[in-house]
Amino acid sequence: MDPRTPSRLDAGEETPVSLRIIGCGNMDRGDDAAGLLAAGRLIALGVEAREQHGEVLSLMDEWDETCDVILIDAVVTGAQAGQVHWWDADLLPGKEVAFRCSTHGVGVLEAVALARVLNKLPRRLRICGIEAMQFDQGVAPSAEVEAAVEAVAQQILQEAGCRCPV
Repeated sequence: MDPRTPSRLDAGEETPVSLRIIGCGNMDRGDDAAGLLAAGRLIALGVEAREQHGEVLSLMDEWDETCDVILIDAVVTGAQAGQVHWWDADLLPGKEVAFRCSTHGVGVLEAVALARVLNKLPRRLRICGIEAMQFDQGVAPSAEVEAAVEAVAQQILQEAGCRCPV
């Protein structure tokens, strides 16, 4: 779908829908860079993506009700490093999943819950979690996470099609 193509939100109201891609993380903490690396890869491929460096409450400033949002972040679920998880914001896992976007005690789950209460969720919000295993300061991302970043970027590129400017 072209980002200029109208999409029906409410009866009789047509608004263009845009795909917004946001990568979260910290480039200095190993696998925590997963979301930023994916956003950077998409940018290199000519897809518009945004980088969020740790303050997840500012996520709500990145979207509005006309956006379809894909949020990419490192997660810890206990699965094998590099495994990719997809969740719809309406079906997010519980606190047993650690999203790594913020070290300030407010993570993606809390930001989505707050956006829901404030009626600030985008039209559609999907979370792409890349399973991470090491977060030491100054360490490079693992090979498993780097491979997953490329796979996620290619999947989003294919899905985005003409929805993102290339």
